[in-house]
Amino acid sequence: MIGIVVSILFFIGVILLFSGIKQLYQYERGVVFTLGKFSNVREPGLRWITPIFQTMRKVDIRIKTAEIPKQEVITKDNIPLLANTVVYFRVEKPAEAIIKIEDFEFAVKQYTQAALRDVVGNSELDFVLTEREKIASSIKTIVDGETNGWGVDIESIKIQEIELPAEMKRAMAKQAEAERERRAVIISAEGELEASKNLRKAAENLSKNPAAIHLRTLQTIRDIAADPSEKIVLFLPSDVKEFLKKV
Repeated sequence: MIGIVVSILFFIGVILLFSGIKQLYQYERGVVFTLGKFSNVREPGLRWITPIFQTMRKVDIRIKTAEIPKQEVITKDNIPLLANTVVYFRVEKPAEAIIKIEDFEFAVKQYTQAALRDVVGNSELDFVLTEREKIASSIKTIVDGETNGWGVDIESIKIQEIELPAEMKRAMAKQAEAERERRAVIISAEGELEASKNLRKAAENLSKNPAAIHLRTLQTIRDIAADPSEKIVLFLPSDVKEFLKKV
C-alpha cells in the first residue's frame, strides 16, 4: 500500500516537474509572477518555474504592425478628410507592458487615432496634403510620449491615404486647370515678346539697306505665288518699281 502511494506521489512529482519547464523563443521574454507578485523576466531558452506557485506570461518583443482604420478628421480650415494610418511599435520593457497596461496593442491604436485627430485638427488642408511626413512625425511624438511609461516604443507612423470629399476634388481640379491655363498664357506672351524683339532687330537691320527690303519683298511675293490658285494684287511703292527697273 505504501509503495503504491509513493509511486503515485513520485508520478505526480514528475508531472509537476515537467509542467514547470517553459520554452522561450529568441523573440520572446517571460514575465514571471510568484504568488501573484512580479518576480523577474526570463530570457530565451528552456526555463523552469515552480508549478502552482509561479506563472509566466510570454511577451513578443518583435516590431508589430497595427493598421488604424480609415476615419473622418476635420482640418483647421473645416475641411473633412478620410485618413488611415499604420503604426509600427515594439515592446522594450516586457514587465511594464504586462503590469501597467491591460492591452498595450489596443491602447496604441486608440492613442494613434486620437493623436491623428488632434494634429490634423490643428493644421490647414494644404499643410496636411503636402507635409505628410511632418504630420506623421507629430503624431509619433504624441503617441510615443504616452506609451513610454508602458515599456512600448513607437518605431514609426505612416499616413497611408488621405481622401478628400468629391466636391473638394472637383474644386481642386478646376483650380489646377486654371493654373495650367494661366501658365500657358504667360508662356505664350513671353514667346510673343521674344518674337517682337527679333522682328524689331530684323527691321532695324533691313532699314539700313533699302535694297535688302526690296529683296525681302520679292521673296515674300514668290512664296505667296507658289500656290497657283491664289490671286494676289500688290500695290508697290515707287521706290520698288525703280529698283525693279534697275534689276
